[in-house]
Amino acid sequence: MVPKQFTPSADLLDGRHILITGAGSGLGRALAVECARAGATVILSGRNSRKLDLVYDEIAAVGKQQPAIAVLDLATATAVDYDNLAKTIGEEFGKLDGVVHAAALLGDRTPLEQYDVPTWCKVLHVNLTAPFILTQILLPNLRKSADASVVFVSSGVVHNQRPFWGAYAVSKSGLESVRSMLSQELEGEPNIRVNSVDPGRMRTAMRAAAYPAEDPNTVPAPAVVSGTFLYLLSVQSRGIYGQYIEAQ
Repeated sequence: MVPKQFTPSADLLDGRHILITGAGSGLGRALAVECARAGATVILSGRNSRKLDLVYDEIAAVGKQQPAIAVLDLATATAVDYDNLAKTIGEEFGKLDGVVHAAALLGDRTPLEQYDVPTWCKVLHVNLTAPFILTQILLPNLRKSADASVVFVSSGVVHNQRPFWGAYAVSKSGLESVRSMLSQELEGEPNIRVNSVDPGRMRTAMRAAAYPAEDPNTVPAPAVVSGTFLYLLSVQSRGIYGQYIEAQ
């Protein structure tokens, strides 16, 4: 059972190397900072180097371990880019103890009949295909860890199908299939666990775009849900695998 309210200790993630995509803003940024506070060496991945630099500086001021930056645009990354990232992680850190797939695109909020096809393809690629590729390419580094955790960021739309959510809802539903299949396929490897987390309502730019009339002050900050993620990234969550977990 994953605790709904989990307060990480200052040494929860000591000695662990965690890759977080979408680390330049929103949930990814919050998780990167909180993981660093808990002692992890965080690998910041995102498409905007300026934003990653700002998060790097924030972590350097509050974290214990120096973070690393891995600029990677999931919309345009090639096989060489993915291979280089995996190679660099292996050479610099020797292993990878956790991955959080926080990067995502909202896409259009329009009827399927009117949905822009290029946007559809881009959202599906960034939200679904890229996390699959990244996880696949990083498995050798994850296998070098005595306790590795893969966390996909899910959404309530996978269990509450609604109109006008287009490629975003489809991509998140597909990601749940990836989570389920991968966890079953890795069942014989107890040192790697795979789960997904629905963070719920968060005060992010994506949320504001999806609900422009909503008062942002009524929505929790991303850091509020970070405890669930940190718990899953820690050794305390051994034995929890293949689950869809609601953080709120």
